[in-house]
Amino acid sequence: MLLLSLSVVIGLVVGLLGAGGSIMTTPLFIYAEHMPPVEAIASSLLVVAAASSFALIRHGMRGHIQWRTGLIFGFSGMLSAFVGGQVGSHLPGDILLFAFSVIMAVTGIAMIRRRKNAPIATTHKPSIYRLILDGALVGFITGIVGAGGGFMVVPALVLFGGLAIKDAIATSLLVVIMKCLGAFAGFALKFNDGSLVSLNSKIDFDFRVILIAIVGASVGSVVGSMFSSKVKAEKLNIAFGWFVILVAAFIFFENLNGAITH
Repeated sequence: MLLLSLSVVIGLVVGLLGAGGSIMTTPLFIYAEHMPPVEAIASSLLVVAAASSFALIRHGMRGHIQWRTGLIFGFSGMLSAFVGGQVGSHLPGDILLFAFSVIMAVTGIAMIRRRKNAPIATTHKPSIYRLILDGALVGFITGIVGAGGGFMVVPALVLFGGLAIKDAIATSLLVVIMKCLGAFAGFALKFNDGSLVSLNSKIDFDFRVILIAIVGASVGSVVGSMFSSKVKAEKLNIAFGWFVILVAAFIFFENLNGAITH
């Protein structure tokens, strides 16, 4: 019941802000379900992809998704996220958690400092090369630590894609879905001499937990997307940003204490 309830909250954030899923899902899996870091990061990617898909449908009905821009950004991020997932699947758990906490802190600070006077209408043509470059960078980071994607995507879509802020939030869901699927494939697949591609046997997925989280997050994302146009995103960003920083500090020092103890 706790897992389902918290997953609904995660989905609400995804639906409202177009991001934030992995930042909360990974700690949930680690501290509530006691998953190893690699499994938690990889599993969270499936949950966020599913929740974002349901939120995407709702935003799509309003006509806010800019498909061409989103697919260009998303395809670039998907490829680099796969590479990042391949790298992340071979890193020690404590290294991943340290990196995850740093990305969380950076994301929280970015949320708090996000300008209230963000562009509300398209004012320039999209910079395709910048979209591809930024998509590749964000995708690689997401692939390694499973976080930090959505809140980097929205500003990039505004600055380099020339999108209005509401269109950027909606389109970011498409990008997040593609990046999460690419990163998950990077964690779940491995290449070896025996066969070209096979499942990574070192990662043991608990699909019962994943399914419960997907159901809760998907329900929450639908509800969140229904109210996204009625909620003042600036205040929500600031409050959630401080929450993210506190959780990042907890993970960092908890992991540091564990490393010193062992």
